[in-house]
Amino acid sequence: MTDEEQMFDSKGLEVLPPAECLRLLGQAPIGRIVFTEQALPAVQPVHYALDGDSVVIRTTVGSKLAAAARNSIVAFEVDQIDAGHQVGWSVTVVGHAEMVTETKEIDRLAGLPLQSWSPAEPTHFIRVRMEMVRGRRLVPPSTTQKATSSETA
Repeated sequence: MTDEEQMFDSKGLEVLPPAECLRLLGQAPIGRIVFTEQALPAVQPVHYALDGDSVVIRTTVGSKLAAAARNSIVAFEVDQIDAGHQVGWSVTVVGHAEMVTETKEIDRLAGLPLQSWSPAEPTHFIRVRMEMVRGRRLVPPSTTQKATSSETA
């Protein structure tokens, strides 16, 4: 298998290297955290910030997310899709979520450019350690591929 073949998955999506995944993670303002709520999968949109090898989310005391994400394995996903042009990308992080409890660390994280959906004053930070980071990019078919496809159809 050549290097070029290794850059695409079986569906023709470009497999993104870790550095590109991290760059894209830094560009999107909103992501989705996937966690378990009453033994069922739940997805919630969140504002987030990158902090070293972690994704940090700000939430309120007593929120379902704060309760569910405590010491759990979660997934976090960001994407940008242009359906009209059939281009876009998606990056998924999987890792352990933990509530930040140390006062100095809470004070430091409070300085991150991080919003909360809730109008109430956010008082909890959830840190998701990036244990697995994967990304894919949807690239438009080249003109040559389109021509070949239409000739064989």
